[in-house]
Amino acid sequence: MKIWLDGGLQELDSARVSVLDHGLTVGDGVFETVKAVEGRPFALTRHLERLARSARGLGLPEPDLDEVRRACTAVLEAGPVALGRLRITYTGGISPLGSDRGDHGPTLVVAVGETTRRPDSTAVITVPWTRNERGALAGLKTTSYAENVVALARAHEQGASEALFGNTVGRLCEGTGSNVFVVLDGEIHTPPLDSGCLAGITRALTVEWTGAQETDLPLDVLDRADEIFLTSTLRDIQAVHRVDGRDLADAPGPVTAKAMRVFGERSGNDLDP
Repeated sequence: MKIWLDGGLQELDSARVSVLDHGLTVGDGVFETVKAVEGRPFALTRHLERLARSARGLGLPEPDLDEVRRACTAVLEAGPVALGRLRITYTGGISPLGSDRGDHGPTLVVAVGETTRRPDSTAVITVPWTRNERGALAGLKTTSYAENVVALARAHEQGASEALFGNTVGRLCEGTGSNVFVVLDGEIHTPPLDSGCLAGITRALTVEWTGAQETDLPLDVLDRADEIFLTSTLRDIQAVHRVDGRDLADAPGPVTAKAMRVFGERSGNDLDP
């Protein structure tokens, strides 16, 4: 397996990032996960635009998106997989110990790993911790993911694949690596971006392709929604059949099932929508 590091392909076993890289020492970095189908990335342009937005939000130098594209192509050609997780990581680079950045310049790593299609439905839990919709990192896809690691471990302990957060004012926000949608009286709703959730690529496409509404939702909407589903790069659209102790019979429900069909058709017809 080969990865892209320091401007070119390297063997995975010999590739090295400095122990003083700011992405390692303080989580000063941004990333994107891109789905690759038969060696071709899905929605790469949207992912690169968000990578640049996240970098600007952290005050990192503007990434060279042409280089990132070349890196993605090279990595996928070197390690073709039927269904892949293409990971782009962009950090503050070698820096002093502490929060100050150095002047060495950023680090870019691109790698791909094989993955499998997710089940059509899954179980989720809610967690007592909150997303800070007014925080400095709100809406940015950064490598500061320890909060998600803790919440996801809690989910796995309870037989679920995802944990859902509210925000500081008790509104529904997002999952550790997904956006959440609910169906109320036949209409699809998802929290607005000012709830603090990530501007998910799959979320945006789902809103565009299904007519879902961005709605400020209380966290307890999960107790009464007719249907619930998640969206993310590797889930696409995935129904929820259990949230905490509540079972949702016949998931995916009819509205979710239609959304899944629409997403599958539209994404299959255009790999860079």
